[in-house]
Formats: sequence, C-alpha cells, structure tokens
Amino acid sequence: MPRTATELLETTTAQLAPDPRANPLVPLIERGAAPRETLAALALEQGWVIPADRRAFLHLARRAADRPETAAFFTALAEGEALAQQRLPAFARACGVDETRAREYRPLPGCQAYPAGVAWLALNAAPADVVLALTANFSAWGGYCARIATSLRYHYGFTDDACAFFDLFARPAPELERAATEAVRAALDEGTLDESRAYTYGRLLQNYEAMFWSTLTHTA
Repeated sequence: MPRTATELLETTTAQLAPDPRANPLVPLIERGAAPRETLAALALEQGWVIPADRRAFLHLARRAADRPETAAFFTALAEGEALAQQRLPAFARACGVDETRAREYRPLPGCQAYPAGVAWLALNAAPADVVLALTANFSAWGGYCARIATSLRYHYGFTDDACAFFDLFARPAPELERAATEAVRAALDEGTLDESRAYTYGRLLQNYEAMFWSTLTHTA
C-alpha cells in the first residue's frame, strides 16, 4: 500500500534517529561540565555553518523553481537561517567571543563536514530527496537545542537573549512541517521521490552531525 507523505516523513525520521551516544557534548552541557571554551567553539563553528547552509538552501530553492511546494520549503529554511544568524552573536558574546576572535578563528574540519555535505546535496541531489533527508535530520537537531537552551540557563546563567539561538530551533515549527509534507506529497504524486537516495542522504547528514558534536567534545 502506498504511504502518505506524513507516514513517509515519520518513518524516515524514526529510521534515522541518532544513537543516544552519538552526541557526547550535550550531556556534558546538561551537567554544566562543558568548559566555556567549548561553548565558544560551538558558537564559532555555527558562525561558519549558518551562512553556508543558508546559501545552500537558497540554491536548492532556485533549482526547485518549477516545483513551488519544494521551493517554498527551502525558502523557509533559508529564512530560518537568516534569523539564526541574527541571534547567534548574543550567544557568542556570552561565551566570551569578540569580533577579533571570530575573524581569526580557524574552523575544525569535523565540524564543517555537515555544511559541506549540505552544499554537496544542493549541487547534486534531487531537491525533493533533500527535503526528506533534511527533515529527518532536523528532528534530532531540535531536541539537542532544547536541551542546550535549558542547560545554559540553569548551569551557566545565560540570559534569554544569549539562549535565543537555541530557542529558535528548539520550538515547534508547524509551518515548516507543513511545507515539508506538501513538498514530499507533491514529489510522491509526481513519482519523482527516490526514497532510497533520500535515506542515504539522511544517513550521511546524521553522521556528519555526529562528527560535529564529537569534534567539539574533544575541545573540552
């Protein structure tokens, strides 16, 4: 029996759920055991990730211009990244990062594998397949952000302004979920969605994200 877009998104997200041990940093933050230098590295790495992902999403939206549902999903993602970029500096300042340090920072390869993978998808993958892969990945990211936001307030005394970056991703995004569902539904109706490819892309993204957190943990 053919699956609906909602069922496919839910199944793929469940299949790609990360191993709880794949992120060793968030438990450290939850215990208040992560050094502020590690938090600073998190802010600095995100300073490279966010603009790269935004450009990749805009490129995917342009590639999907003939499929409005898919283009709308990537446009919404790009808008979210723009908002995240506005909120990141407050977190960076709370971690002791100034403009000079940000300008001179050299990013870590293990942390930049994720945006590199997204850029590869933007150039090479069918946009509809990327919708499915990204949506599955975002579920884990949102959970991490919720835990970090709570812990930064409790253990590190960060203000709401300093935590706003994580709050953005932690809160439910029903409009984005609807956009993803509509994009996947349209691709299923057209017969243009390659579930196997989408799963492969999602698995790669989950591994790249695990590399991100593991690399940061080694700076602790």
